[in-house]
Order: sequence, then C-alpha cells, then structure tokens
Amino acid sequence: MTASDHFLRDSIEFQSRLTEGMKVIAGLGEIEVGTTPKDQIYASNGLVLYRYRPLVKQKRKTEPLLIVYALVNRPYIVDLHEKRSLVRGLLNAGQDVYLIDWGYPGPEDRYLDMSDYVVDMLGKCVAETLKNANASALNLLGICQGGTMSLCYAALYPERISNLITMVTPADFHTPDNILANWFREIDVELLVDTMGNVPGILLNSIFLSLKPFKLGVEKYLDFIEIIDDKDKVENFMRMEKWIFDSPDQAGAMFCTFLRTFFHENRFVSGGLEIDGQEVNLKAISIPVLNLMASEDHLVPPSASKAIKYMVGTSDYTEKVYKTGHIGIYVSSKAGGDIPIRIANWLNERTPG
Repeated sequence: MTASDHFLRDSIEFQSRLTEGMKVIAGLGEIEVGTTPKDQIYASNGLVLYRYRPLVKQKRKTEPLLIVYALVNRPYIVDLHEKRSLVRGLLNAGQDVYLIDWGYPGPEDRYLDMSDYVVDMLGKCVAETLKNANASALNLLGICQGGTMSLCYAALYPERISNLITMVTPADFHTPDNILANWFREIDVELLVDTMGNVPGILLNSIFLSLKPFKLGVEKYLDFIEIIDDKDKVENFMRMEKWIFDSPDQAGAMFCTFLRTFFHENRFVSGGLEIDGQEVNLKAISIPVLNLMASEDHLVPPSASKAIKYMVGTSDYTEKVYKTGHIGIYVSSKAGGDIPIRIANWLNERTPG
C-alpha cells in the first residue's frame, strides 16, 4: 500500500469517526453538572451558600465542612458528575458539606475588595453555616484562590475554625517554577482595572489556556476524536468544556488587590499584609492543617503550596502530593475515591467523640 493509499484510508476513517461522533453530540441534550442534591441556606448579591443533603447516615458527630472555591471559575467543578465529585465523596464519607457559590459579579460589584470577600462575604457564610449546623466552629476547605482566602480568614478568626484543609493553594507566589505568577507580575494591574473595570472572565481564561497552548488548545481536541463515538466519554468531555468556558468576570478592586498583594508583593512571605485594617499573620493559625497538592499542577506548583508548612503556627501539619494536575485533583477518579476518604479520616481523627 502506497503512502497515498494510507493517507486516503486514514482520511476516510477520520471522516467516518467524525460523522458518527457528531451524531453522538447531537443526541446529548443539556449537559448536567453539579447534580448532587443541595439546599440554599443563604443568599446575598449573587452569592449563594448551599448545604448538600446527606447521602449516608452519620456514624459520628461531625462539624460542618465549608468549601471555599476560587473566584475565577465556577464551583460546580467539585461536583461535576456523580462519578467525578469531591462533594459526593465527602458526603459518602459522612461529612456535613457546605459550599459557597460566589456568583457572577456585575458592573455594580467593581469596587468589591479583599475585605469585602474575606471579612464580609466569607465571614457571613461562616456565620450562616455555624447557625445552620448549630455549631460553634467549622472545618474549612479552601481550593486554589479560595485556599489563599481561607488562610487569611483562619488567621484573622482562628476561634471559628477547627481544622483547615488547603487544596492546590498558593502561599509563596514567587517560586521559580510558578509560571502563572511570573506572568502576572509583568501586568500593570492598576492600568488594566482602570481601563476595563471588572476583568472579563474570557480574558483570564485565555491566559490560563495559553500556559499550555498545545495540550489545552490542540491536543485535547485531537484526543477527543479518539473517543467521539463513546457517549459517556463525550459527556465527560463536554462537562469539562462547559466548566472551562463558564468563567465569571472578576470584581475589579478585588482582582487588583489580590494580584498586587500576592503575585506582585508576595505578602505571605514578605509580611505586612492587612485586610480591613487587621494584620494577617499565618502564625496565628494554630489549628490542624491538611495541605493537598498536585505534582503536575501548572497553575499552582507544589513548591508554591509547600511553603504553608513554614508559615502557619501549628505543629499538626500534614501534606500529601497526588500525581495529577490542578483540575484532576478534584475531577479525576481520586476526587471520588482516595481524596475525600483521606480528608474525612483526617478530620475524624481530630474530632472528639
């Protein structure tokens, strides 16, 4: 068979797979995400606090677990599908799970700043969670940027937090292998916000995708052709695509302050961080800390997160690095398996009774 014959055969096969795949996609209908049953217990200005309904009978009393996700993407990634759900895994492990949905900031939110998010909004969600659970303290699970905000909150109000879990959370923003931080340090963030007001989610999304242009912009779509006639795999692919491109705009003042404080000035390391006139000193965190990281993380390399060990004031510090990426840590099979079990066991060991 000549090279031309091979090319013709491969082209026909490719076209055939593509045609069959289009039929699969056309028959998918609405792609559902975040399907674990939950109830709204508080809402304000687009923010919503949810409590997930228990899936198993609790064998022991547990304190509420509040998940704080990043502002830059939608939090349903932690409950993407019943087989790829960190939330469902935690519920099956007997945890009482709450989640903050930050919503979609509009033009009226341009001047919301760090104090608004950390002290007021996160603080109100903590208060409402404690009220709903009839508890005096809770467990905090912060993910990515949400983990950084959780570190700040736990340092300011340690009496309200029993245990702190950080997942793919940056703390030292100036490690040499932190590509995103190195990139952001070159941005004149004040000029950007003065020009645009709120920062468009589509702009940030294009930046994140550009960090791995071939893998995230070409390779994944070539790989998609290989699974395009498999309905389950296509649905998983489309769920991820829906989440990736569902990117909220960022409140201008918060974006400006967060970048300047952490990416530019690295305040956890250099010191002098204040929020709402209060000093943020991570040494005030004397509660147990569990730090989960991803070895293949291109947004928050483990070096940026391992620094937490030396910043907090607790002697009860545990860390674990998983062989996965920034998103894989809460959507891969590990999200429904080892990770929630590890979190639940770690919490149970530190919960009386």
